[in-house]
Amino acid sequence: MIHKAFGYWIEEAGPQPEFPVLEGEQELDVIVVGGGFTGLWTAFHLKSGDPGLEVGLIESHRIGHGPSGRNGGFVDAMWVSFASLVKRYGSEAALRLARMAEASVREVGEFCEAHEVDAWYRHSGYLNVSTAPAQDGSWEGNLKAMREAGIIDGPRELTPTEVQEICASPAFRAGVHYGAAATVQPARLAFGIREACRGLGVRLFEGSPVTKVEDRPGSVTVTTPYGRARAAKAVLSNGPTLASQGSPLSGAITLASSHMVITEPVPEVIEELGWTGGEAISDCRALLTYFRTTPDGRIAFGWGGGRIAAGARRFGRAELDADVINGVITGLRRYFPMLEKRELDYAWGGPIDASPTHLPHVVALPSGRAFAAFGYTGNGVGPSQMVGRTLASLVLELDDEYRSLPFIESAEALTRVPPEPFRWVGGAMIREAIGRKEEAELTGRSVDPVSAAVARIPQLIGFHIGR
Repeated sequence: MIHKAFGYWIEEAGPQPEFPVLEGEQELDVIVVGGGFTGLWTAFHLKSGDPGLEVGLIESHRIGHGPSGRNGGFVDAMWVSFASLVKRYGSEAALRLARMAEASVREVGEFCEAHEVDAWYRHSGYLNVSTAPAQDGSWEGNLKAMREAGIIDGPRELTPTEVQEICASPAFRAGVHYGAAATVQPARLAFGIREACRGLGVRLFEGSPVTKVEDRPGSVTVTTPYGRARAAKAVLSNGPTLASQGSPLSGAITLASSHMVITEPVPEVIEELGWTGGEAISDCRALLTYFRTTPDGRIAFGWGGGRIAAGARRFGRAELDADVINGVITGLRRYFPMLEKRELDYAWGGPIDASPTHLPHVVALPSGRAFAAFGYTGNGVGPSQMVGRTLASLVLELDDEYRSLPFIESAEALTRVPPEPFRWVGGAMIREAIGRKEEAELTGRSVDPVSAAVARIPQLIGFHIGR
């Protein structure tokens, strides 16, 4: 098994062109910082909306090689988080946002078709399944919120028999199926958006970590080790970096990690499971596991049980963690015991910028010249297209439906996390307690009272962990 940070998706997508570092003094109309999905979609929609704009996208490493190119490739709407949306924004605004997120799932597929991007887009739905008695019915609050908002034709609650008809894992119990979801090969999608941006004339810079952002009257200046760029407006879409100390938004973001493995081709196992519809699936744990198939018959399996990153450091164990990978493999073979003797080809990981609400946020900074987006908490492949359109609308000052979405908030309205080192120490203790609690539940053991008590802390202080 090959274990490295970039993992299978980026390797499978093949060698990619390199772009220059930002050098000297650059004059632009809009600077986009961050070459993941949000930055790429923002640049794409900016140039599509106003071809005359000089847009520059600045990435610290390689465009599309960060978390956007390494995730599970679940293109979800936000229906699975609908109860959380209602709690934060109210029913009417939550419904509007969820409808827009559902449209975003379709629009990702439409982009792939229009731009001939073979990102393995498959609109197959998303199954949230219980794998322990403690998880049974964990979706009831979300479905109740949807029914109260008038959504009666959306998700389908499934019996254990109906779940088995979709995927016959011996660990699966009841579940709920959300139709507004797809899967993609995330690196292929990221590289496809990058090529579309290049075709539109976006200026692309790699190997240019931003060391300073100065928001002064009349312009925003971004400094890198080899040069500076100045523009009338800027978008900060580098979510994990925004969690770092010194960032004005660090108090609203925690950095954790998620890790994945992928099997050798096992089409006969997928056929045995009856998992031929290509559904994206996750369990109902707070530190959830998630899994999907590929066109060549592999099973990709991930776990959100990585460590809290001390000081929001993005590398090291956030990318390479053998202990967490062992946990991923244990989960894979627990849910799919028929894979016990099959080869695992790749293992990898990456950082996740997590918000206390478990929801993405768009922030207009006080000057009105700079905007930031962050906090997808591992669920950004679908919503990032919608967020990119929102950021483009804010920059272009368009009078459209994207500029009025409820996740556009002031920095003061954001839920805050404790400062370091309490964020890291406390977060690590809570995640470890949740992990012990959920492992006991999965194996039919009693949960020790200390783990149970510590695992309840996020709920008591208003933080949301898990779906």
